[in-house]
Amino acid sequence: MKRSRLPAKAMAHRRVTVEGIRPLVDGGCFAVKRTVGEPITVEADVFADGHDQVTATLRWRHEDDDAWHELPMRDLGNDQFAATFVPTRLGPHWYRVVGMLDRFATWCEDLRKRLAAGQKVEVQIEVGARLIEEVGAATDAPDTADRLARAATRLRAGDLGLLDDAELATTMRAHAPDHDRVTSEKLPLDVDRERARFSTWYEVFPRSTSVRPGCHGTFGDVASMLPYIAGMGFDVLYLPPIHPIGVTNRNGRNNALRATARDVGSPWSIGSEAGGHQAVHPQLGTLDDFRCLLAAAHEHGMEVALDIAFQASPDHPYLRDHPEWFRWQPDGTIQHAENPPKKYEDIVPFDFESRDWAALWRELRSVFEFWIEQGVRVFRVDNPHTKPFAFWEWTLRDLRRRHPDLIFLAEAFTRPRIMERLAKVGFNQSYTYFAWRNSAWELRSYFEELAETDVAEYLRPNVWPNTPDILTEFLQQHGQPAFVIRAILAATLAASYGIYGPAFELGEHRAREPGSEEYLDSEKYEIRVWDLDRENSLRPLLTRLNQIRRNQPALQSNRGLHFHETDNPSLLCYSKRDPLGGSVILTVVTVDPAYPQAGHVLLDLDALGVKPDSAFRVRDLLGGQTFDWYGSTNFVALDAAGLAGHVLVVEPSGEPA
Repeated sequence: MKRSRLPAKAMAHRRVTVEGIRPLVDGGCFAVKRTVGEPITVEADVFADGHDQVTATLRWRHEDDDAWHELPMRDLGNDQFAATFVPTRLGPHWYRVVGMLDRFATWCEDLRKRLAAGQKVEVQIEVGARLIEEVGAATDAPDTADRLARAATRLRAGDLGLLDDAELATTMRAHAPDHDRVTSEKLPLDVDRERARFSTWYEVFPRSTSVRPGCHGTFGDVASMLPYIAGMGFDVLYLPPIHPIGVTNRNGRNNALRATARDVGSPWSIGSEAGGHQAVHPQLGTLDDFRCLLAAAHEHGMEVALDIAFQASPDHPYLRDHPEWFRWQPDGTIQHAENPPKKYEDIVPFDFESRDWAALWRELRSVFEFWIEQGVRVFRVDNPHTKPFAFWEWTLRDLRRRHPDLIFLAEAFTRPRIMERLAKVGFNQSYTYFAWRNSAWELRSYFEELAETDVAEYLRPNVWPNTPDILTEFLQQHGQPAFVIRAILAATLAASYGIYGPAFELGEHRAREPGSEEYLDSEKYEIRVWDLDRENSLRPLLTRLNQIRRNQPALQSNRGLHFHETDNPSLLCYSKRDPLGGSVILTVVTVDPAYPQAGHVLLDLDALGVKPDSAFRVRDLLGGQTFDWYGSTNFVALDAAGLAGHVLVVEPSGEPA
C-alpha cells in the first residue's frame, strides 16, 4: 500500500483557515460593484485549530497601486470577522483577507486567567519572554528587534503591565512569522461613478421634438426641450439610435409591412447611403450639432445616453464592404432578423461567429470608441443578450479600463440567469421585469431578490414602467391612476429608474390591438407631436418625486430596502435607510388603480430606527401631511384617483408615549 507524502513544512505549520469571504461573485471570477464613496463591508470566516486566538485584516488597493491599504477586521463572534472601507477612485480594485494566528494575544489571555486564579506564573512568563524574543530575532528591522528584546527583559523582571501594552501587541502581530498567516486570493471590485448607482432617465425620440406638426425634429429641437426635461429632475436624456435609417424593406406606420414614401422607418434599422453606426441621420443635423446638444445637456445638469444597437439595415455600408460579417442562406439571400414565425426584413443581424469574427468585434468596439470621442459617457445597449457574452466581456473591460467613467445599461428582457451574466461581464445597470410586476406580493418578491440576495452585489436594476416596446396591460386598462402608481413605485423602489416620455407623463395608453404591448401610432415608425402643456400631465408628480429623490440619500441606493407587513394585500409598504446613516424613508403605495384601499401597516420599528412602544412622527413628502403614529401598527387610507401613496420621512421621537 502506497503511503501518502507528508505536506511541506510550510503547509504543515499553517493552522489558520480563511474562507466564506463575502461579498463574492462566482468565487471571484467576476467583480463586486460599488460606486465612489459607497462603503463596502467585507466579511470572512477566520479560525484555527485548538484554542489559539486569531485576528483578521482586510487589505484593498486600486489596480494601479502597488501598496495595499490595511484595516483590522472586527470580531463578530462565531469565527466571523468584518471590516468596511470606502473606495475613493474610479476603476478596478482588489481586496483580500489575511488571517493570522495571534500567539501573543493567546499567551496574554491565558496569563490573565492564571493570575485571576491565583496560580504561579513563572514558567508562563518565561514562555512569553521567549515568544517575544523569537519574533524580535526574526525581524530585519534593528529598532524593532531592540524594542522587543527590551520588552522580554522587562517581562522577566516582572513587568506585567506589558499585558496591556497595545503598541507591543501591534508590533507582535505585525512581525508574526509567515507560517502563522494565511492570505486569501485577491478578489475583484469595480468602482463606478455615482450615476451608475443613482440615475433618473428620460427617453425621447429626437425626430418627434419639433414644435411644427409634421416636421422632422433636429438636435437643436432636442436642446430646446432640455429645460422641460431637466425641470422635472431627470439627469440622463436617453436617445434611441440617431443614425441614418435604411430604406429597403422599411416598415410603415404601426409596423405595416409596406411603407409609403412619407414613412420615416424605425431608428433601429441602422444604415443607409448616408452612413452607418458612426454617422448621424441627416435630418437630425450634423456631428457638430450633436456635440452642441451634449454641451447643452451638461449645462442643464444632464448627460446624453446613446442607444447602441448592433444590427444593420439591408442598406448599411457594412453589407457592401464586409459581406462576410453576415449570414447567408443556401439560396444566396441574406439572413434577416427573425423570431420564428416572425421575420424582420428591415434588420440584418451580425454573425459574431463568422470566419472574420475578430475584425467584426474590433469594428463594433470602434463604434463605442467613436461616440466616446464625441463626448458620450452613457450607453443603453439594445438586446445585448443576443450577442456573445465573450464579446461583451472583452469589449466592456477594454473600454472601461481606458474610460472608467463609462456607464452601460443592458436592455435585456430575457431569462434571469442571462440578465445576471450580462451584469457580471461588465454592464453597470440592467433593465428589469418591473413593468410586469403589479401585485404587492409580486413586487415584494422581486425586489427582495434584487436587493437582498447575492444578485445585489453585481446587478443594479434600472426600472421602467414603460418603454417604446412595452405598454403593459396595467397601463392600458386603468388610465391615469395606473401611471401614478407606477411612477411612485419606480421612483422609490429603485435608485435608478426611467420613463419613455412624453408618452408616460401624458398617459399614452392606446394599444395597437387587443393583447398587444405595442403602442398605437408608435413613435418607432412615425413622427409624433406631443402637447407638453396638457392640463392632466403627470409632470408635477414626476417633478416632485425627483426632487424627493435628490434630497433623500436613502432613495439613492438599492441597499437598505426593507419590506413591512400590511393587513391589506393591495397595500405595499417598504422603507429605505441611508447606508451612510441619516434619514429613513417609508413608502406606502396602493397597487389598486380602481378602488380606494385602507388598512394597517405592521411596521418593523427596528428597521425604522424607532424604539418599541414609542410615539413618532411621519411627514409625507409627496402629499404634505404629517401623521403622529404610535407603535408598530398604524392606519393608512389611499386612493389612486387622488392620493396613491405616501413617501414619508420618519422622525423618531425616541420617547415612549
